[in-house]
Amino acid sequence: MPKVKTNRSAAKRFKVTGTGKIVRHHAKAAHIKTKKSPKLKRHLRDGAIVLRCDEGRVKRMLGL
Repeated sequence: MPKVKTNRSAAKRFKVTGTGKIVRHHAKAAHIKTKKSPKLKRHLRDGAIVLRCDEGRVKRMLGL
């Protein structure tokens, strides 16, 4: 069976933790920050764990 190619756009967006979980960035954190509260901007800085229902799709794109 041939190797599975890594989806390069997904590889730039997701990181795998040491325990095997997948970390993603929050949406709406890039621009137009003047109307967002400091609390919202602070929470958007942290990464988020990918949901278990989406984990299989992301792992397939990452070639895991």
